[in-house]
Amino acid sequence: MKPKILIVDDENLLRWSASQKCEEWGYEAAAAASLAEAREKIKADPPDLILLDVRLPDGNGVDFLGELRRDVFAGPVVLVTADPQIEDVKLALRQGAYDYLCKPVNFDDLQVTLANALETSRLRSEVAALRDEASGSRERLEFIGQSTATRQVLDFARRVARSEASAILLQGESGTGKDLLARYIHQQSSRSRQPFVPVNCSAIPETLLEAELFGHEKGAFTDAKAMKKGLFEVADHGTLFLDEIGELPLPLQAKILRALEDQTLRRIGGLRDLRVDLRVIAASNRNLEDEVKAGRFRADLFYRLMVIPIFIPPLRSRREDIPELAAFFIEQFSRRFGKRIRGLTPEAAEMMRRYDWPGNIRELKNAIQRAVILEDGAEIRGLNLPFSPDSGQTLAAAFPTSDEPAELASWRKLPDGRFLPILHIPTGGTSLDEVEKLLVADALQQSGGNQSRAARLLDTTRDTIRYAVKKHRLASSTITD
Repeated sequence: MKPKILIVDDENLLRWSASQKCEEWGYEAAAAASLAEAREKIKADPPDLILLDVRLPDGNGVDFLGELRRDVFAGPVVLVTADPQIEDVKLALRQGAYDYLCKPVNFDDLQVTLANALETSRLRSEVAALRDEASGSRERLEFIGQSTATRQVLDFARRVARSEASAILLQGESGTGKDLLARYIHQQSSRSRQPFVPVNCSAIPETLLEAELFGHEKGAFTDAKAMKKGLFEVADHGTLFLDEIGELPLPLQAKILRALEDQTLRRIGGLRDLRVDLRVIAASNRNLEDEVKAGRFRADLFYRLMVIPIFIPPLRSRREDIPELAAFFIEQFSRRFGKRIRGLTPEAAEMMRRYDWPGNIRELKNAIQRAVILEDGAEIRGLNLPFSPDSGQTLAAAFPTSDEPAELASWRKLPDGRFLPILHIPTGGTSLDEVEKLLVADALQQSGGNQSRAARLLDTTRDTIRYAVKKHRLASSTITD
């Protein structure tokens, strides 16, 4: 949505020309000739920014600014005055005005002021949301598990959190909880009331990464119509979490190393260095030492991060945590899906204890979610666990074993003679990802692990099946092309 700017001024020409310019710059403009009209427009449709004249027919803009703040208008206010009195300016700034401009208004100055004011407002909202999120989740961010390995990791993480270390490296297999440990370290530190800014380095296109991390100045490139702060600046005084740091291109690794070493950065197109004070927590499921040897990761950045490394052991190395984790996720998903499942049958508990969990906690969570969806009893049975040899039984009724399905009520015949399954959504709901995972797993089971045949069963491509196998971490030992 376009930011909305309300122009409050009794001069017709200024209202018209400022409105035209605002719309030209990509904003939505509204205008009011008096404070009374402004109050009505703010009440009917609150703007994102107010451009406010100091002298108006029915009052003073500086006094109105105080009224706005009492009414909890949180957006920026830019004052416009033909007779700037220093005391008025001081009072306006004390009451929360973002800036002031003198008449006649220079539209180049106005464009920059509006862009900066809106960007500052956006960043403040993001920081407030991050603080609320951190505050709201503070009590929930407790690691589950009482194994010796888990306690050792947490004890070390607490000591590191309370230190002055500016860089920490988390390593471990995918799904071990590196993101959760990063938040835990932040909340245990003296920076806990400042922003925690997570960045998935593999999810941002390489062409946008530098601008996202370090920001840019107005005019630095074609689409840079205003200055933008990067995530390093947004995280100032807090914690920046760089997940999957091994995916960063080498030139950007050099910039991150400089930011860590000097605690300074330079925006794209900038001419001066900006000082920041933040902690960087990096994470990778790759072996970064091997990446250094292969020339894909800078050795100097690796050794800078390796000052404080924390390795999170895989779930198969702390099997004592499995019952507690399973109980937690059973309660969570039972509540979400409206089920009353108390726990696991002894058979299912033993199967979970023996399984190697290549996908770690993430795989365990997904397995419990699937089992809760499929289970009709009071305890989860082994056949509803995805790695059970009998797991295909739970979906057998949904697929025909011959040209004519046994239960036509669950199928709809298409004009070409094929049958379309009618899937029944559980009362508590489910997710499309879970349905996709179940269908692909069943197609692979029916095709004997042959991806090409599984793709034909689901009327899709082999690449789609391969992507789903990787996405859902389906067992690949018997899968063929």
